[in-house]
Amino acid sequence: MLPQDPIILLSYVNTKLRDEYSSLDELCAALDADKEELVRKLETVGYTYDEEKNRFL
Repeated sequence: MLPQDPIILLSYVNTKLRDEYSSLDELCAALDADKEELVRKLETVGYTYDEEKNRFL
């Protein structure tokens, strides 16, 4: 289960992207996470996914 707090979620997801997954799609598939929901939640705290850098900025 992913963290519910957006700031903790940001840290968790970026760490996973850095250390384990080469794309957001791969992370979502492996963790059975809804990509659109994840992106929306992180947008509420001002972060968007940068595909080139493979992280939320």
